[in-house]
Amino acid sequence: MDELQLAARLGELLLARDEKVTTAESCTGGGIAQAITAIAGSSGWFDMAIVSYSNDAKQRLLGVPPQQLLQHGAVSEPVAAAMASGALRLADCHWALAVSGIAGPNGGSADKPVGTVCFALAGLSLPQPLTYTQHFAGDRAAIRQQSVCSALSTLCAQLAL
Repeated sequence: MDELQLAARLGELLLARDEKVTTAESCTGGGIAQAITAIAGSSGWFDMAIVSYSNDAKQRLLGVPPQQLLQHGAVSEPVAAAMASGALRLADCHWALAVSGIAGPNGGSADKPVGTVCFALAGLSLPQPLTYTQHFAGDRAAIRQQSVCSALSTLCAQLAL
């Protein structure tokens, strides 16, 4: 499925549960929110999005601890988890999706090459955020699109449990 099909499916699942989602995005630059808001009626299941591209914004807006950024880097599962938790605290929602990664073409390293993207899903019913890392191939646009689809797929799968 593409991002619009996934967003539509997510909306169906959230509406069936009378729940809402928020996003905290870095490398996707609001792409998840864009896919969601392309769906008519998404105001019934989407609350807000925060694009926190800089480390300072991650700390200031989402409460990411500076020590996590220093120890793990912005592209890490602990930072993605903190972003999701921060967004969940700010929003009137049941779920928060967060993404932070290296979309390229620059910025990669041997440890974290271009295409490395970390995700987190926080939920009121989860004891702690679920996190995972993906390694995508392609140019900047392809990496960002794959990241949007992965995040949306993750929440769809969680809601379908």
